[in-house]
Amino acid sequence: MPDDSVPYGPPPGSVILITGVMAAGKSTVAEALAARLPRAAHVRGDAFRRMIVSGRAEPLPGDASPEAAAQLRLRHRIAARVAEEYAAAGFTAVVQDIVLGDDLAYWTGLVRDRPLHVVVLAPGPGAVAAREAGRAKTGYGAWTVAAMDSALREGTPRLGLWLDTSARTPEETVDAVLARLPESRIRR
Repeated sequence: MPDDSVPYGPPPGSVILITGVMAAGKSTVAEALAARLPRAAHVRGDAFRRMIVSGRAEPLPGDASPEAAAQLRLRHRIAARVAEEYAAAGFTAVVQDIVLGDDLAYWTGLVRDRPLHVVVLAPGPGAVAAREAGRAKTGYGAWTVAAMDSALREGTPRLGLWLDTSARTPEETVDAVLARLPESRIRR
C-alpha cells in the first residue's frame, strides 16, 4: 500500500537501482520500497542469472572468466531493459542486483532516457556475516564477506546514495531511502 506521507517520491517513469553485497538486504529493501510507492515494479536481477539453465559461469573473486563477465553484463543489460520497459509504462522500476566495481558505471550507462537513482546498501562486514548466518539461503561460497566488502568499498565508484544499514531494519532503511532520495539521483 503506498504511503501518502512519503517526503519525496521519484518522478513517474524513474528507475531506482538498489545494490550492495550479498546479504546487504537488497531484496527485502527493494520489495518494501516498491510497495511504498504508488505504482512500482520490483525487478530482481538475479532472476536473469537463474534463467541460464546450462552453461552458467559464475564470477569468482579476483578473477572472473571472460564467460562469467559476459554473462554478468548480459544479466545487467536485461535487467536495465526490463526496468526501462516498466518505466516507459509509468511505473517506478526498483531494480535489485549486485552491481559492484566498474559494473556500476556500466549499469548506469544502460539506463539512458529515464530519471535514474542509485542506492548502495553498505552495512559493515560484521552485520553482513550475521545476516548471512541467519538466513536460509547462502550466497557466499567462493566469495568471503571480506572480499566482497572490499570490492564494494574499494572498487565501486561513489555514485548515488550510500547507506550504512548495519543497525537499520528494512523499514528504517526504506524510510532513509525515501527521505534522502534526491541524494540518490544521478540522472535527470
